[in-house]
Amino acid sequence: MKKLLVTAAALALLAACNKGTSTNQAMADANAGAAQASSALNNAVASSDATPLDKARAAAIIKDRHAKYHQIADAMKAAKRGLDASPTDIATVRSSAATIAGLAPQVLTWFPKGTGVDSGNKTGAKAEIWQQADKFAASAKDFNGAAQAFDAAAKGSDLAATKTAFGNLGKSCKACHEQFRAEDHDHD
Repeated sequence: MKKLLVTAAALALLAACNKGTSTNQAMADANAGAAQASSALNNAVASSDATPLDKARAAAIIKDRHAKYHQIADAMKAAKRGLDASPTDIATVRSSAATIAGLAPQVLTWFPKGTGVDSGNKTGAKAEIWQQADKFAASAKDFNGAAQAFDAAAKGSDLAATKTAFGNLGKSCKACHEQFRAEDHDHD
């Protein structure tokens, strides 16, 4: 899975460079290519609900999900450092916001049936994710909305609005974690 994402990002970066695109735009294009590849992969995984997952396949999906949540957590930490810096490190904030906004729409696809604790694998994903699928979907939708709002605010010039949007994003994370993630587990 990682090879596919790295390959997509590398191809997008190479294509952008060959067009004479700036480095920042090339990186943005590469990230977009990786996000598209990840989304396609996740959609394929999510559509496999009809076929039960074996323990090894479930473990691979859980590992990938865990890694993506760590990307979000790392971006949240970087955004916080950027917002707290004096002067504000707006480049870091914007980059972090873009990372979160790129991953947020994918969250629901990271939880196909058979990737909970019932899979026999270690995961912090509570059974409520599948038992209360509508509630989990609403929480993921709230997170996505908050991520997109933070990204939009970070692209602007109103620092107060960016900080407010970041705070709202943190609240959406906390609300989901309280309901759907085991307390003794980090990001999954």
